[in-house]
Amino acid sequence: MQRVTEAGTARMETFSDGVFAIAATLLVLEIGANVVSGRRLGDALLHDWPSYLAYVTSFLVIGIIWINHHHCVSLIARVDRTFLFINTVLLLTVAFLPYPTKLIADYLGNEGERSAAIAYAATLFLMAVVYNIWWRYARSGRRLIDEDVSDADLRAVDRAFNPGVPAYGLVLILALFSPLASIALTFALAAFYLPAAALFADR
Repeated sequence: MQRVTEAGTARMETFSDGVFAIAATLLVLEIGANVVSGRRLGDALLHDWPSYLAYVTSFLVIGIIWINHHHCVSLIARVDRTFLFINTVLLLTVAFLPYPTKLIADYLGNEGERSAAIAYAATLFLMAVVYNIWWRYARSGRRLIDEDVSDADLRAVDRAFNPGVPAYGLVLILALFSPLASIALTFALAAFYLPAAALFADR
């Protein structure tokens, strides 16, 4: 029988929030125009549009994951070692995201863009898979769920998680054929999910 801790979720959430914050902050370091002067600076700033696109997209993705993570943890009463391990793997993928974001910033529109887009999409797909495992483990048989949480609340979260893996699988497939389109779809997914808090409400 998996031993369940009595300390609740506070330490896990504090550690997770720190990783989310650091990963989001590191993204801005991937933006940087070459050192130029005068009118050439304006051209350099315009030329760096892939950096801006990669930054905004990845920041929104991390923001959405953090919002959903916060909501899900509010439904969880306790943690066990397996859940903490899954949470650590999830944070590993979040902390890794600045690297493929840098690849997109450097290679989108240039030779090597397909490989960069595949690396980026594969990271997001893996993140979606781990995130689903994270939630399904806590939710299965109400293993870690607070007894006051209704089944309707759990079904609402299920609905929000269900499209994740197929959607990012599509992004990964699209990256093989059109790197820019795959980034655009990732941005569209992020732009959709950010205001879609209603997905967490039972209907």
